[in-house]
Amino acid sequence: MKIVILDSDTVSTGDLSFSGIARFGEVKRYGLTEPERIAERVRDAEIILCNKTFITREVMEKAPKLRYIGLFATGFNNIDLECAKERGIAVANVPAYSTEGVVQLTYAFILEHYCRLSDYRRHVDGGNWKKSATFSYFPFPIGSLAGKTMGIIGYGSIGKRSAQIANAFGMKVLVYTRTPKEDETVDFVDFDTLLRESDIVSVHCPLNAQSEKMMNAEAFGKMKKGALFINTSRGPVVDEYALRDALVSGKLMGAGLDVLCTEPMAEDCPLYGIENCIITPHVGWAGIETRRRLMEIVESNIGAFIEGREQNRVV
Repeated sequence: MKIVILDSDTVSTGDLSFSGIARFGEVKRYGLTEPERIAERVRDAEIILCNKTFITREVMEKAPKLRYIGLFATGFNNIDLECAKERGIAVANVPAYSTEGVVQLTYAFILEHYCRLSDYRRHVDGGNWKKSATFSYFPFPIGSLAGKTMGIIGYGSIGKRSAQIANAFGMKVLVYTRTPKEDETVDFVDFDTLLRESDIVSVHCPLNAQSEKMMNAEAFGKMKKGALFINTSRGPVVDEYALRDALVSGKLMGAGLDVLCTEPMAEDCPLYGIENCIITPHVGWAGIETRRRLMEIVESNIGAFIEGREQNRVV
């Protein structure tokens, strides 16, 4: 089979091998593909593999041999699913592969906020502890997670794992989700209650018409003064101008973001340079162990398709 990988640079910096995919056919791999070159590169492809490259109706119509689109991702909003269904093209994603990595980053944000590690390291490296009159030097306030209330928006695999960690820290956990589940370790509440009562609000829901900009000026206005906001889901869930205002005004004590509305970060991003906002460049999924797991599942998905089995199919 002719297999075309359109954006391998979004998956590997050279630290992952794509050789496992080659057992399924002849592989042509491109680091990145400009939109205007997609159709040209896949015109003879039977299998397309991509991460964020857009596979539109126009692209599919110019690839008459195309039978399968495999994603190096959980999200599939870059694929025209309606067209794929019409043309009998299978589409498969990789769900839940990054749960542990995203949760780990979520708590890295939280612990940085409450423990102030970067601030203390900067002061120690600058010699301030050497000048201290007392053995313990603590100019920055340190908070405890035990007894705090963690508000989790979305209760898929990442939300559930986040709740388990919160419970381990001795936190009370509130959850807002469209489909409440049976779980005695958390309290399911409405959106306003979660905002009003949580010391930390962490977003773990998918991006859709209902969640887009759900964290807007009204939502931030309902949060506790001094609360912490975390987003490791999708950037457009947040109105970035409203978040900036909440941070600058002191309504929120801080924010930790791994995703933005525009990625890479736009030159005019309203959150750039905001002192109490920590931004990482969409790396929650990027740990080597996580990406190895991703590659294994992508390969397994292809194998299942060739054998006539449905695995992680969205179409």
